[in-house]
Amino acid sequence: MDVISLVGIVAALFVVISLSEPLADRARLPYTVVLALIGTLIGLAAVLLVDHGRELLGLPLAVELFEFNIRASVFLYVLLPTLLFQVSLGLNLRRMADDWVPILVMAVLAVVVATFAIGFALTPFTTLPLMACLMLGAIVATTDPSAVVSIFRNIAAPQRLTRIVEGESLLNDAAAIALFGFFLTFVMLGVPNPTLRDALVGFPTLVFGGIGIGWVFARVCIALFGLMSRYPLAQVSLSVALPYITYLVADRVLGVSGVIAVVMAGMTLNYLGPGRLSPGNWSNLREVWDVLAHWAGALIFLLAAFLVPRLLGDVQLRDVALIGVVILAATAARLFMLYLVLPLLTAMKLSPRVDRPYRVAILWGGLRGAVTLALALAVTENLRVPIEIKREIGILATGFTLYTLLFQGTTLRWIISLLGLDKLSRLDRALSNQVIAVALENVREEVANTAQRHELTREIVRSEAKRFAERLDSAMSKAEGVDEIPDRDRITLGLVALAGRERDMILEAFREQQISARLAEQMLSDADRLIERTRAGGRDEYRTTGRLSLAQGRWYRLAIFLHNRLRLSGSLGRMTADRFEILLNQRLTLRDLHGYIDGKIRRIHGRRVADLLHELLKRREEETQSALDGLRLQYPGYAEEIERRFIRRTSLRLEEREYDILYQDGLIGRELYTTLKQELGEKRKRAETRPALDLAVQKTELVRQFPLFANMEDQSRARLARTLRARYVQPGEVLMRKGDIPREVCFIASGAVEVETAGQKSKLGRGEMFGQLSLLSRQVRRTQITAITHSTLLVLDEARFRRLLEKSDALRAAVRESAEKRGLSTEALGL
Repeated sequence: MDVISLVGIVAALFVVISLSEPLADRARLPYTVVLALIGTLIGLAAVLLVDHGRELLGLPLAVELFEFNIRASVFLYVLLPTLLFQVSLGLNLRRMADDWVPILVMAVLAVVVATFAIGFALTPFTTLPLMACLMLGAIVATTDPSAVVSIFRNIAAPQRLTRIVEGESLLNDAAAIALFGFFLTFVMLGVPNPTLRDALVGFPTLVFGGIGIGWVFARVCIALFGLMSRYPLAQVSLSVALPYITYLVADRVLGVSGVIAVVMAGMTLNYLGPGRLSPGNWSNLREVWDVLAHWAGALIFLLAAFLVPRLLGDVQLRDVALIGVVILAATAARLFMLYLVLPLLTAMKLSPRVDRPYRVAILWGGLRGAVTLALALAVTENLRVPIEIKREIGILATGFTLYTLLFQGTTLRWIISLLGLDKLSRLDRALSNQVIAVALENVREEVANTAQRHELTREIVRSEAKRFAERLDSAMSKAEGVDEIPDRDRITLGLVALAGRERDMILEAFREQQISARLAEQMLSDADRLIERTRAGGRDEYRTTGRLSLAQGRWYRLAIFLHNRLRLSGSLGRMTADRFEILLNQRLTLRDLHGYIDGKIRRIHGRRVADLLHELLKRREEETQSALDGLRLQYPGYAEEIERRFIRRTSLRLEEREYDILYQDGLIGRELYTTLKQELGEKRKRAETRPALDLAVQKTELVRQFPLFANMEDQSRARLARTLRARYVQPGEVLMRKGDIPREVCFIASGAVEVETAGQKSKLGRGEMFGQLSLLSRQVRRTQITAITHSTLLVLDEARFRRLLEKSDALRAAVRESAEKRGLSTEALGL
């Protein structure tokens, strides 16, 4: 086939892709189903033309076009990496981390269960060996839930449930293809049969090798991004090369799972990329990948459907019966996951509750598609696979795929409607009436002002006003008839709206470059969690989730452990700087939300609900301010640097807006405008650089502010700061236990601790120390000390403490004072 014919075929495919989406919307069918139907029809036409075209139609050019040969490598090496990479690049990893258990179970475990269920169910009815049946099970185990995901979004299904289905759609492809590659080695001729030992070693090597390769290649790509910061198109080009290089090296060179490597590379770039690229460059990269994935997804479905007539060329009645066995086994495996495993995860509080209608929708939406057909084609093209296995695999995989697409896919929307998932809840219907009434009141005022300003014909205005008044009266009467909405539900709806507005404000701050893409994604994840949990649990969940976003998570606690135990402070410094910036922006956002309550929510839900929302919002403000003040105490001066950076970035944003207005109004020309923008870009680049949080510098500042060391000379205080070890502790952490042998003294730089001795409790705060009396008296501790707030301690070992005690009069006086309070003799302490 020449280049001209190839270009014509590609152009025709894109025409089909462009027409399929509006056709799917008009037919109310999933987009992928329409692509599959069109592709199958084109495949049938190709078979007829190739067999009879020259004799019947005399169209040699058309015949040549339809003889276009599609091989499995086109899917596996050209289209599949693009699709997998874009999906992993678009995942909300921080929110998915909350649901990693159900996602892994529904993806990996479901694939394994389906593989073995189908494999063992087929064995009694076919002459194929067990390993070939298991390979077929792996081929058809991968689902394509894109249809049900799109419908879930249209019917406003719970976001958490949609996220689980999205995670499954990505990871089950990787798991199924890895299993397929493993079982393929059992059925190929001339390949030594793997033993159980080979299986136990080989499969984990495929998986973890792919994970390692994907991570390494993504980190190299991110490092190169840093060298291309001024060249956004070069960054996009490199990102396009990343999945293909990763796939080829993993699959062809190192012999590990290329699919898992691509998924890992995409997830690594997704997690680290926003912090390495500017917001504009990251947005451009994501937009390019959205387009590439749309094309790849459409082409992979369309081209795979071309293969259906070829794969079903010699189907027999016996094969239809075997397809029925595959359908029953796959359905049973899916039912097992949805009605036994998922409820078990819910009972263990590892997964959200999935109501029966949604489980039915997930069951019916488990469509198979292009990946299944591509893997079946790979088997039929493999010269080492016996002919009888090729035939059965091709027919059964294709027949099962057609069943899911033509039967389940075409009836999915009808099932959704039958289950009532496309209808608003009672509360939402009642709320919609009030929203319509408020909106129409605003519209009436705007229309009246517009008519007056443009001096429209009075008769026309009066006639239209009469019609509009009738509609408004009807909306008002419906709104007045739904006063049965209890205040508890109104508060929940108001809080959900408030959290939604908070999310919008975070996006606005990101677009205006007030916050980086990486921190914006973290804040958006917190906002999404707030919306979901508030919708489910009302005001109590709103308060709890708001506090959760302020808490120091497990990764932050790990960073503290690394700093306290191993003296590795890099992660703690970066995460603390992120926390500073997030808290500062969250405080500003929460303050601005009060105007949204008065301007919008009060008109819909009334004064009483609005006042309560103000109160709940003020509590969140106070908690955020308290967390920010705690950081200020731990890291003196750093918060001020972050605030200065925020002001500089805001001024640059406003300056850019002024230049845009002047250029749009024609007051400055393009050359001057371009020059001003370039100069502004350089200033913004300098302002984007966040000041580094140097924990050593912060420790020196803490020592300077400590009352006991205030009168020390600067050199002596600097030496002491190098000697002291900063330790960051969480509320509830036991710092010293009864019976411990004293080895160190702790100075409280910030926070507070509780001291319990012989049943008596007391508190120590900033500027005080503990552990010195037990250490000097050489007695086993009879006191337990527990942190009651986030605290920073400056720790000194025994030898250094004794040397400091000899040199510092202030320290000796403080020790004597504490000994007198405890009734201890200073002579016994050696003072």
